[in-house]
Amino acid sequence: MTVGVVFVHGIRTSATMWRAQVDHLRDAGHESIAVDLPGHGTRIDEPFTLESATQTIDEAVVTLAERVDTVILAAHSMGGLISTAYVGREDPPQLGAFVAAGCTALPRGFGLRLYRALARGFDRLPGRGQRIADLVLARTLPLETRADFGAGGYAYDAQDVALKSLSVLDLVDALRRITIPTWFVNGQYDQLRVNERLFTGLVPHAELIIVPRATHLVTAMRPEVFNGVLDLAIATVQTPKESVES
Repeated sequence: MTVGVVFVHGIRTSATMWRAQVDHLRDAGHESIAVDLPGHGTRIDEPFTLESATQTIDEAVVTLAERVDTVILAAHSMGGLISTAYVGREDPPQLGAFVAAGCTALPRGFGLRLYRALARGFDRLPGRGQRIADLVLARTLPLETRADFGAGGYAYDAQDVALKSLSVLDLVDALRRITIPTWFVNGQYDQLRVNERLFTGLVPHAELIIVPRATHLVTAMRPEVFNGVLDLAIATVQTPKESVES
């Protein structure tokens, strides 16, 4: 059985954040597609909407499904929240598994308002706060992924629009509808861990993986660990169902 992976990036960054994972899959003989959501990366001049973001994910899944037997969806942060809604929609897409990193928080209420306020505050700093962001990345990310995280540029102008749009997602209902193998991956110090027990409780077959000494940027901070989760997901979908049940 051939397996491919669609990657969906988080807010402000782009498809380049997945280079370590794309290289890992290519070396193992697996195909992948890393998308740029509207308003990000190569599509930075396009307006961001939830509808266009979801369409981008769906088009990548459909395209890859034409070349492989099974597609796994892997997503981070904002991309993970949108992907959760996509995987758990009433007419679920044909996917083999779902790997969601840094996205176990319900995007609503005080938490979302605070996150937006902090983001707008950084945006008002000289250089839109990029100097501070670069210092944080330099101190937390390994050399192998540090340049990749921002190589596609940063989507400053799409940030607040994207964050605000997340409030309409009904993730509770979406999570209840997810029936495929699912892994929630969080860094130990991830600020979006707040609802991880709710997420795993609503998807009883899901596994929660906490990566020690990692932050919200777990995919780039510990790429070898995240690649291992992808390997686990691939092995799971390649294992015949009869073997699992026996």
